[in-house]
Formats: sequence, structure tokens, C-alpha cells
Amino acid sequence: MKKIIIIITCFIGLSGAFAQQRGMFHNPVIEADVPDPSMIRVGNYYYLVSTTMHLMPGCPVMRSKDLVHWETISYVFQRLTDLPRYDLKEGTVYGRGQWASSLRYHDGRFYVWFSPNDEPHRGYIYTAEDPAGEWTLLSRPPHHHDASLFFDDDGKVYLFYGTGQLRQLKSDLSDVEPGGIDQKIFERDADEQGLLEGSQAFKHNGRYYVMMISMDWSIPGRLRREVCYRADQITGPYEKKVILETEFQGYGGVGQGCIVDTPDGNWYGFIFQDRGGIGRVPTLMPCRWEDGWPILGDADGRVPECMEMPVYGEECKGSIMGSDGFDTDQLSLNWQWNHNPLDDCWSLTERPGFLRLRTGKVVDNLFLAPNTLTQRMSGPKCSGVVAMDISKMKEGDVAGFCAFNGLSGVLAVVMENGKKQWVMSHQSVSLSDREKRVTAVEVLEKERMDCEKEVVYLRMEGDFADKKDEATFYYSYDKKTWKRIGEPCKMVFDYTKFFMGSKFAIFNYATKDLGGYVDIDYFEYGN
Repeated sequence: MKKIIIIITCFIGLSGAFAQQRGMFHNPVIEADVPDPSMIRVGNYYYLVSTTMHLMPGCPVMRSKDLVHWETISYVFQRLTDLPRYDLKEGTVYGRGQWASSLRYHDGRFYVWFSPNDEPHRGYIYTAEDPAGEWTLLSRPPHHHDASLFFDDDGKVYLFYGTGQLRQLKSDLSDVEPGGIDQKIFERDADEQGLLEGSQAFKHNGRYYVMMISMDWSIPGRLRREVCYRADQITGPYEKKVILETEFQGYGGVGQGCIVDTPDGNWYGFIFQDRGGIGRVPTLMPCRWEDGWPILGDADGRVPECMEMPVYGEECKGSIMGSDGFDTDQLSLNWQWNHNPLDDCWSLTERPGFLRLRTGKVVDNLFLAPNTLTQRMSGPKCSGVVAMDISKMKEGDVAGFCAFNGLSGVLAVVMENGKKQWVMSHQSVSLSDREKRVTAVEVLEKERMDCEKEVVYLRMEGDFADKKDEATFYYSYDKKTWKRIGEPCKMVFDYTKFFMGSKFAIFNYATKDLGGYVDIDYFEYGN
């Protein structure tokens, strides 16, 4: 079987690609789900971490030379094991798991702090000498919400967290410092009665700064915005300034992120925006210092639609999403599993050149299925094609391709009564508040027909332009003649369910007996 693999390294439309040839780029700088960004520059490289919650491996480490083109170079951890729920037992961790990490560089080492939004209420500090290599777990301090790790000039270490709170850590980062600073360093003013979190702390010209997202839904017309607090002493007193408050492209305000400098002394903001079914996408903008404040946006305080690249001609070789021919013994770093994988139920070597997905657990729905393999979708439009050998499926097996989220568009091959059928459906999951148990799955079947071949091709097209947010599905037996199946599925960002943008996902699970498997020849990504 001939493999046609298209590697995607930029995530913007054709007009944006043309602009980049002239040293320009269009916002959003990455039109894909990259929320809660924390970024640093070390030498000529920029390093970025983001939230991926229930996906494993977790906390992707991305690298760039120009702040526009990014590649995934590692993950901070391979799996989390605090709770059975990470293994899809006794509940799930949809919308929980790794949140709002903080990336720092100190004395020749990289550090990442994060605290899962779940029990047992303890954080993680990982470290690495080479960010593209293996990360080592250093310690498990107590939970601190949306914390920003900060190394001060005097050797003391802190976490800025919650809403205006400061906690001192031991200098070796093993735990909190007994008797150290643990106090509220500023209070909300009358203009801050809503959301105020997502701390990103840094020091500039001897002053302490904390950037935060601000949102008050009770005030009509109030946009999501970015505010900054600053002080001459780490414990205050702090004063506040709104540093970004602007609507962008019809999706409301832009808020939560960080700033970074270039080697030649220029500054940029990297701030995300909620954009519906695609998720939370980062925008890149100028940052200028006025009266000691980092002011974001262009001269009018807006996110630029198009602007000159910070560095031109320094594209990275990799990507953060793209095609995969499954031709090596390692999965591409673009992939993440839904929850911890069953490692004995997938293989790249049992049939060289294919990804084999064995059924590993009998379940009754997609949202409890282990070893669902995911990758970001991207805007404004994207497509994915999966070539799948389904000849070894067993009775009750369900395999296919979907736009994975709390509301999922699903194209599956179902083995029932000794025959295989195509089934296209819309599936919505309901979850309990605490354990995120799957309490119900509403399945709206849109079309069903007999499957005529043992090698099949499944295609999904995602359209995020102009808030359309639809996934449309097609099938083929020769990859030449495609037939649409079912109805487009509206992709929804729902913070009560997955709390992330929709993902391409390949799955295979058993509803009756184990022993079946499918072989994936390739995944082809188009943008």
C-alpha cells in the first residue's frame, strides 16, 4: 500500500503563507488549541509549555526560533498515576489533570511546575538539563492554583498563585519553606470582582510583575482582558494596570499568557483567546514598555491581524501537529493518548509500517475506551485521512475516526452479527461533577450502511472559519472516490466536560470480548 504523507509545519491559511514569504505572519499565530501558555527564552530559542489536561504524555514542551513556527520536542511526563481515574477507572479526569504549567530556567536547568485540578491536591516540579530530553520529577509540593514559579536574585524561590497570593519554597524546591513568606500580596479592587487568575510572574529592571487574566461577566460589555500588578518589593505594595483590553476577530477579548524578549531587546506578548470548537488559541503581538509597564498590542492597543515576524528565516524543522506514516518504532510527538494508555495493547513493530491497536478493555462507549490516539485540529480549515485495515475486528468491536470532545462527531466501523457496518453518529457525554464519571452518553445515529471492504479510508474535514465549527465525514474504499456519510457535527468548547478544543482521534474498543485489533497504515493531515 502506497503511503502519501504530508507534513504540516504552519497553521495558517493561504494568505498567511503568502505573507510569511515576505516576513509577515497572521494572527492567531497558532490556530490550534494551545492554552495557558508559559514561555521563556534561553539563548536564541524560545520554549513554551501548555495545558493538555487528560491527554498523555502531558505538558508538551515546544520550541521555536522565531515565535511563529513551533515544534514539539518533548513531554514533561509520560503519565500521571495519583488516581485510578487517570486509567479510566472509578471515573475519568476529563477537564482535570495537568493545568496551567509554569516553565523556568535557572542555573543551567529547566524547571516546570504544575498542579492538577484534582485530588490529591499536590503539585509537581519537574526538571531537565536538556528540554528535549528526559524530565525528572523533583518534588510534590502542596497544590497552588495557577501558580507561577519564580527564582529571585537572592536565591529565594516563590510561587505566585491564586488571586494575589505568594508562597515561598525551599531553595532546593523540595517543599514549601517552613516559616517562609505565605501571604496575600494584593487584594482585588472594585474593578476586579470576577475571574482574576493565571499568574505569570517575572522581574524587570528591579521591579516585580504579575500578569493575570481578568474577566467579570456581571459587567455588560466587559471584555476578557490582561492586567498587570507591579511592586518594588516582592511582598508589595502592588499597583495595577490594564495592559490589554480589545476585541479580536469577533471572538471577544484576549487574555492570559506571558511576555518574552528577543536577543536584540524587543518584547512580545503571547496571549490566548477562546475561539469556540477549535479551543483556546495563542496570538502574538508587540509589547512596549511605557512608564515601567508592559503594554500589549499595536499602537492602538489592538491585536494585529498581520505583523512582521520577530525573527525572519528561522523556521523550525518539526511541527506540533502533522501526518504520520507509522514507519518507525516511536510515535510522533504530535500524538497524545486519551488518559494513560495500555502499553501492551498498541504496537508499531508487530506489523512494521502500521500502528496496531488491540482492544484492551470491554467498555460500552467511546468516552471510556482506552488507547484513543489524539492530535490537535487546526483552523481555519483542516482535514484528516486514516487508512485502516479492519480485517481482524471481532464481534462487538468499534473502530474509527472522530472529532473528539464532550460532543463528538464519530465515523465508526461496527462489527455486529458477524458483519461490519459504517455508522456515523453524534455522541454527547454527561459527566459527574467530582469524579467525572461517565453518567450517560447520548448517541444520535445519523447514517448506517454495510461496509464492503477490509481496508477502508476515513476522512474528516474540520471547518472553523467564521464560527462554523463543523466536522464532516467521508469514507472510501480506494481513496479516490469519497462518499459523505451522516451529517456535519457542531464542535463545541465546553468547560464542564473536556475543557479543550476538538481533536482528531483514532480509536478501537471492544463492547463484548477482547482479542480483536485494527492496523492503521497512516494518518494524513491537511491544512
